[in-house]
Amino acid sequence: MTASLLVRNISSATLLAALLAGCATVGHDYNGAPEAAPQAAGRSAFVRAGDGVVATAPAARWWKSLGDPVLDQLVEAAFIDSPGIAAANARIAQSRAALAANRTAALPTVNTSFAAPYLNVPGNIAGNGGGRDEINAYNLGFDASWEIDLFGGTRRKIEAASARAEAAEAGAADARVTLSAEIARAYVGLRARQAMLGLQDRQIEIDRELVSLARQRFAAGTTPQQPLNSAEAQAFASEAEVARSRAEIAVLMDQIAVLTGKEPGALDTLLATPGAVPLPPAQIAVADPATLLRSRPDIRMAERQLAAANADIGAKIADKFPKISFLGLLGLGGQNIGDVFDPANIVGIALPQIKWNLFDGGRANRQIDSAKGAYAEAEATYRQTVLAALQDAEASLSRFGAQRVAFGKALDAEDRARKNVNLQQQRLQAGTIGKSDSLTAERQALQLAMASASSRAELTSGFIAVEKALGLGWSVEQTGSDPDK
Repeated sequence: MTASLLVRNISSATLLAALLAGCATVGHDYNGAPEAAPQAAGRSAFVRAGDGVVATAPAARWWKSLGDPVLDQLVEAAFIDSPGIAAANARIAQSRAALAANRTAALPTVNTSFAAPYLNVPGNIAGNGGGRDEINAYNLGFDASWEIDLFGGTRRKIEAASARAEAAEAGAADARVTLSAEIARAYVGLRARQAMLGLQDRQIEIDRELVSLARQRFAAGTTPQQPLNSAEAQAFASEAEVARSRAEIAVLMDQIAVLTGKEPGALDTLLATPGAVPLPPAQIAVADPATLLRSRPDIRMAERQLAAANADIGAKIADKFPKISFLGLLGLGGQNIGDVFDPANIVGIALPQIKWNLFDGGRANRQIDSAKGAYAEAEATYRQTVLAALQDAEASLSRFGAQRVAFGKALDAEDRARKNVNLQQQRLQAGTIGKSDSLTAERQALQLAMASASSRAELTSGFIAVEKALGLGWSVEQTGSDPDK
């Protein structure tokens, strides 16, 4: 049941008292998200940070530290043309429009109308006893209405819309973080595959020479069939690996093209020429866990969603309290068209109104409970996001440290194999070993060179994972938002 009271002679003192009584905004004040991991704020460094990691502020455009102009070009182009970024920007535009619409709710509304009704009624209804009466009327009117935000319900709705707009901006920043990491990871994989393909081509040449030598020895009767079969199987396996590498290179080229907003094959010319796998700098900056919590857009997004859920509670609570609105009507009119221009025909109405839901079957309370439940869910999501971010950072740092060691060992193994190839070639020239022994040593060196190239790519991919875990890859200029505000 809704009680609607028409207040005809409200005094200024009564209205002022009502406004002062309701000047506070209902609901909970939001003083920031809860501390999901208290130990993060007290630590000056990550637990898993090893050698080569320094606690200084990292650069947002981290990919530039890899020193690869082609990669720089790809990432910057993707930020402009990627459909994923376009969708994120569209979500920002939607949320900002919703915020603007909520802000207008606090303003008065003014409408105008013009009516020219024609009535043809029976005379007995018009009161003349018979016949029919025709009546023409003309009216030009204006009306204005304004609802006082007595208990802050509108302010809370604006607060929620503002928080959701900031969450959308954080979502766009997170899209850039993910996109830059995915492009860099695919690019590193492409360069690694191209490097290994060159080594595999040489390996096939060696395998074919070994098959030829084994076939000669078998034809001469100096060796059985088994060594020839083994040499041929080894050559077939190498050729199969080359086919897989070529297919993977094509797949990675297409993946990079799509990530940058282009059709598959559009970047083949740019990416076809092999290039070295870029290496991360000798030292990488990771700052500290507290900086991580401020810089990761997904944490910012979860925190803003939590703020919006808190404001929603206040908006629902405000619905339980009285609402005061003012309606003013101003009209000109009469039975002739000229009457709408005659000031003597002006009609004015002022309608102050108080509305209060006295009984709604508990619906308002249930809506408040639902809003509180949504807040509890948003709070749990925020806590989970923070803890997952910390775990992501620590795990990526741990893997990166191991990959640094593994790459160093792979380089040592490759160096030893190269030295062994040189010794075997000297022995071949001296006539103390056969050519197959020298070719086998070179093949082993090629295998270790491929392992080294793979380890190099893993190291750079580990660096990319660290930068993604730190929430890097976006800037204030790209989203129009600042994580520290």
